[in-house]
Amino acid sequence: MAKESFPAADAAPFRPIGRIPIVDVSPCIENGSWPAKGTVGESFPVQATVFREGHDLLTAECVLVNPQGKEVQCAEMRDVSPGLDRYEGWLTPTAPGSWEFFVRARFDPYGTWKRNAQIKLETGTDLPLIFLEAEQILKRALKSMPRGSEERRIVREAAAQVGKKRSSAETRFAAATSGQVAAALARYPLPEGVSVSPRFRLNVDRIRALVGSWYEIFPRTVGAKYNPQTKQWTSGTLRTAAEDLPRIRAMGFDVIYLTPIHPIGTTYRKGRNNCLKAGADDPGSPYAVGSEDGGHDAIHPALGTFGDFDFFVSRAREEGMEVALDLALQCSPDHPWVKSHPEWFTQRADGTIAYAENPPKKYQDIYPLNFDRDPEGLYREIKKILELWIKHGVTIFRVDNPHTKPLNFWQRLLGDFRKTHPDVIFLAEAFTRPPMMQTLGKIGFHQSYTYFAWRNEKHELESYLWEVSHQTSPQMRPAFWPTTHDILTPYMQRGGIPAYAIRAVLAATGSPTWGIYSGYELIENIARPGAEEPIDNEKYEFKLRNFLVAKYNGMETLLTMLNDIRSRHTALRRLRNVTVHPTSDDKILCFSKTCRPEENGGKADRVIVAVNLDPYASREAVIELNIQALGLCPRPDPAPVMEVYDEMSGNTYLWNARPYVRLDPHGQVAHIMSVRPLQR
Repeated sequence: MAKESFPAADAAPFRPIGRIPIVDVSPCIENGSWPAKGTVGESFPVQATVFREGHDLLTAECVLVNPQGKEVQCAEMRDVSPGLDRYEGWLTPTAPGSWEFFVRARFDPYGTWKRNAQIKLETGTDLPLIFLEAEQILKRALKSMPRGSEERRIVREAAAQVGKKRSSAETRFAAATSGQVAAALARYPLPEGVSVSPRFRLNVDRIRALVGSWYEIFPRTVGAKYNPQTKQWTSGTLRTAAEDLPRIRAMGFDVIYLTPIHPIGTTYRKGRNNCLKAGADDPGSPYAVGSEDGGHDAIHPALGTFGDFDFFVSRAREEGMEVALDLALQCSPDHPWVKSHPEWFTQRADGTIAYAENPPKKYQDIYPLNFDRDPEGLYREIKKILELWIKHGVTIFRVDNPHTKPLNFWQRLLGDFRKTHPDVIFLAEAFTRPPMMQTLGKIGFHQSYTYFAWRNEKHELESYLWEVSHQTSPQMRPAFWPTTHDILTPYMQRGGIPAYAIRAVLAATGSPTWGIYSGYELIENIARPGAEEPIDNEKYEFKLRNFLVAKYNGMETLLTMLNDIRSRHTALRRLRNVTVHPTSDDKILCFSKTCRPEENGGKADRVIVAVNLDPYASREAVIELNIQALGLCPRPDPAPVMEVYDEMSGNTYLWNARPYVRLDPHGQVAHIMSVRPLQR
């Protein structure tokens, strides 16, 4: 019997502990094997457990290293979990590229002396020794300070004052602990006991990887025409789709997402509402990619040519929009690869090619790719396809069902494109188990679809907002979609216009990236019986829409307002800054998002969002605001501590730490409050 051969496992590298232990550094993906996510201009928290023997104090700082290997930012870390020695500091990368960060700690003899001296001064213990120690510490500090610097002068004069034995203890202590001395020692700390953590990698992407307002269309629908006499449809084209771009941009959307535009197979073509047999005029699902007209590197003849596609991309750019294209790595039975590369598919026992199955469901119109039979050949072909579309102006790919392909394939592909096309963004459409969804983000997908559509209750949303903003933010950037062409939840089916308004507010304010599927403005909320997807699904048929209706139901106004508010508040375009605030009603959700000054031109930005989750009735609640999380000073009395401006209604209010709200689903479903501290 032949002995099987398996890959050898690598031994974990040994690293000696530092003089000051620095452990459990975050963000850290797979023990530092994979880089965490960072975005230009977005601050991110660095945490580490830092401690030492005995009772002497220490200081810790986090350090940011740019792609050229230069230390460009150093931030003080503060103990955020007293008793647990958990320190935190914030760093802000300023350009795309492969960055690094690490934690540095050192002894704090000055802080230790000050703490001990205060105690001994109260009891009159060891006074001569106290000031002798202070004098020695200050003189040691001088060695770290540049000659001629103001800090050196301040510390030298302080040391002289401390050394005057005839002065009172109070005078000498004041000289040693003045604000100027403390600032000088903070800038030039004593280099004693210095320890550093390993360096951790951070892939920093352009801002679109974090922030975007997406609008999804089926290009064949936009401009499609129906002749009632002949009962025939004429497909929309890329040029007719371009005519709708000004309307979409006017609502504030900055990413136009196209479902697949490739030729569609005819074998086992699906008909209306996923019918197994298509009618003569049914266009088929664009996700059944490939026909005699070509495959993933071709455009459906009814949509136009590459010249028409280039025109569409050009018009989108003129409107200030990026083009995202669906990447559906699957084939119809008519795809050219089926004949030219049968080895790229799974063959069943009877010699036929296996179609997609999820028993008892069968998808005879789709052949999945088998990435184990010729991985190199498939890799080269898919890479060539992506480069073709990038050449024609695509900057974002929405990847269909990436969880059904090997993760080592994605890690290699995304790593290659990060090097050759670092501006190109990949969104993972993976409504799947959490480990798979999160690992797709870890290995390189820039953005990820989420479970947002199914989080409807207050406790679910509170937990999920905290999860995506704090627990998974180093590895996965979320995109919130209330509906998609595949998803229409019971909440959306039953709640009417209020449900659509509520979910739009939550998506637009809860995540830096959000999106809607065309038709959202028209409240298309009727589901196919027995399914959580729209009836008369656009995947299988043409669709006529009259968007004038959106001007009367208020949805177009709301969508425009939400995107405008997002454009004016950096806090709403950041991820790692959510605080959930308790409310007295189980249908009123409240959370805030704050922005650090370094992310917003030196000014803090604070936004409070309160939403009525009940699409059927008015609700009222008292909110228990976390004043400290908002960066405001608490007061012992109920006096107002802030002025809040409602970005939705235009009203201004004075709020204390326990404001009252009443929200009506048929009027104002939410408050989006910008916060201004009251001057005392």
